[in-house]
Amino acid sequence: MLLAASHAADLTVPDGGYGWVVVGACAVVVWWAIGTCYSWGVMQEALVADGLSSPAVLSFIGGLDAALISALAIINSRFIRGVGVRASCMLGVGLMGASEILSGFAVKNLGALFFTSGVLMGLGISICFMVVSVTPAQYFSTKRGFANGLVFAGGGFGGAAISVSLDALIQKLGTAWAYRILGLTTLATGLPAAWLIKERPGAAPRNPGFIEWRLFKSFTFVVIFFASAIGTFPSSCPLLPPPLHKVTRILHQRWGRPRCRLQPRPAAGRIACGLLCDRVGALNTLFLSLALTAVSMLAIWPASTTLGPLVLFVVVNGISNGGFFSTMPTVVGNVFGSARVAVAMSMVVTGWAGGYLMGAPIAGYILKAHGGADGGLRAFRPAMFYAGSLAVLSAALVALVRLRKDKSLLARL
Repeated sequence: MLLAASHAADLTVPDGGYGWVVVGACAVVVWWAIGTCYSWGVMQEALVADGLSSPAVLSFIGGLDAALISALAIINSRFIRGVGVRASCMLGVGLMGASEILSGFAVKNLGALFFTSGVLMGLGISICFMVVSVTPAQYFSTKRGFANGLVFAGGGFGGAAISVSLDALIQKLGTAWAYRILGLTTLATGLPAAWLIKERPGAAPRNPGFIEWRLFKSFTFVVIFFASAIGTFPSSCPLLPPPLHKVTRILHQRWGRPRCRLQPRPAAGRIACGLLCDRVGALNTLFLSLALTAVSMLAIWPASTTLGPLVLFVVVNGISNGGFFSTMPTVVGNVFGSARVAVAMSMVVTGWAGGYLMGAPIAGYILKAHGGADGGLRAFRPAMFYAGSLAVLSAALVALVRLRKDKSLLARL
């Protein structure tokens, strides 16, 4: 009865119209919110070269952005339902732009940079992430997957463009002015986009609660919650060397800056997974995405002894990981209804905190225990199997929900 009432709201979804404007605006916001996260490595390299601190310390600044998405998901969801998606998104973009401008004056002070690029930026990103995760579901039903895929593809394209632009700005103007220009550009394009994002009238009731405890009585919700929480652990493991960093170094030597070549792959994966959600079902697509992640880690990564398989791993894993994150809003919206997507999505995203914070460190500890980064491919294999096994477990939980709903393999779910 609880979920039936939410599904009833989907009958009035226009499946287009002004929704396409919202999708375009959300994609612009994601361009800056997620794209800036993806390009943190460029800024980190510059700050290390300037002598501010070590890569290990500076990596925590970038890690704060992702961690706050989970840590503040429930609070942000309640805030968004209270003040509306437009005001919330404009606040989020404003915090992102302001943090970058202020960071331009903090490039010589590590503590100040932790506050500006870490805390303030993380607050802005976390608000924007929740807005773009829940708003498209109010306008789309049969095309919901494609809409969400387009929105989150903005992060992949943004990451590529921002990485290249930041690198050029740092080379010509220095780190401080690169930060300031990034902030001004974020405000100039992000604020108008945020203003275009608005709720569909009557689509998002003002729920006074923070958590919908009754959802935990749903077997489907509980299993999806744990499946997505487990699925975030392997998603951060390919950030360890050698995969991405080794490919980056080799391609830089051969073809120049490689980030612009590699980062659109996750964007393409998000669009493709969005289309698959609408054609074969969101649960089926989520399972395929996690299964592909497992295959890439258990079959391709261990065999990556040369450049070709290594590039293949980065591309395949990037597509599957991108598909996982862009498919989750569609899964939550389709399974629990657009009227409940804000609460349900915030609860699911909160479960990602463990993977964001501990996924890579656990893999790093396993790597260190078996010889470290200098131990060759053999030293990486235990970490590969750790990540791959978690991807298999996550895929198995999704398969459990999917088969419980319909045992027919051809069913669109």
